Amino acid sequence: MNRTCLSIALLSLFAAAACSPKTADAEATAAPAPVPEAADPAPAASEPAMAKDIVDTAVGSPDHTTLVSAVQAAGLADTLKGAGPFTVFAPTNAAFSALPAGTVDTLLKPESKADLTAVLTYHVVAGNVDAAALTSQIEAGGGTATLKTVQGGELKARLADGGVTLTDAKGNTAKVTTADLTASNGVIHVVDKVLMP
Repeated sequence: MNRTCLSIALLSLFAAAACSPKTADAEATAAPAPVPEAADPAPAASEPAMAKDIVDTAVGSPDHTTLVSAVQAAGLADTLKGAGPFTVFAPTNAAFSALPAGTVDTLLKPESKADLTAVLTYHVVAGNVDAAALTSQIEAGGGTATLKTVQGGELKARLADGGVTLTDAKGNTAKVTTADLTASNGVIHVVDKVLMP
């Protein structure tokens, strides 16, 4: 009986020893399984970094509701959602409010669509002109860069008070208050005045 017990005990030990490597191997092979799962969030994390187009970026800004309404009233939303690239100097709500009383209401009327379109496209330059490129153009131009707008007019860009200013055809000056808001089809620079062709 002692031999039988001893044999069973030895067999149990061998069985345990034989199972242990398999269990360890199974655990070792099971351990890498979560690694692909851990790698999966990286692409998801980069998805929010995907830039929205110019219109969607403006729509997401509480400071640009008037601009968005104007773009929609002028029928320019589809254009500014296009491939571009575009550089947009985007006036804030406060910039529109600073216009003479009734100007925005008049521009938003259907019969003023051509005038509204002219004003809005005067804020758009073809190409992707970020702050570094604009600064280089100003320096290369001896202190002034002339930007041709989609409307057909020109803006004069200069460096002043540690930033960039834009002067319109009427002599009004706007300051770039926030630069380089990247969109999927260009770049937006926020300005504190509405520029007039």
